[in-house]
Amino acid sequence: MRTLRKILLVSCLSLIAPFAASAQSMDEIREMNPEDRRAYMEGLTDEERAGMRDRRRTEYEALSDEEKQAVRERRAGSRDRDRAAMRERWNAMSDEERAAAKDKHRAKGDARRERWESMSEEERTAAREKWGDRKGKHGERQQRHRGERGDQAESEE
Repeated sequence: MRTLRKILLVSCLSLIAPFAASAQSMDEIREMNPEDRRAYMEGLTDEERAGMRDRRRTEYEALSDEEKQAVRERRAGSRDRDRAAMRERWNAMSDEERAAAKDKHRAKGDARRERWESMSEEERTAAREKWGDRKGKHGERQQRHRGERGDQAESEE
């Protein structure tokens, strides 16, 4: 019986340990600079990223309205600082580096467009739903707006 209890205890602890470690790493991730954070996130699997998004969403939904507003203001400040840093990096680039960055950006867009065009209508619908779920209400507003523009473009033809 004692052995069974020990096995059960060890099993429970092994299941809880990853959650405790990830909770600690969330604070560490927030403290990382953008380049380190990006490298860390790229190293995660899709499931780990989805789990992290779910944990953050749950934490955010548990906040009071005042705390949510403080988070929004903090994010806006971070966004402004990140944009300023990107502008500085862009201005510090040589013409060749800028051309290479533009080519890389264009290639990513082309690959995304090619992937989209190769999808069936069902796959596109699923992708739109997934994107809407990820973006929440903002994504739904964008889809409605795009849909309205698409309707207008078709009526003009």
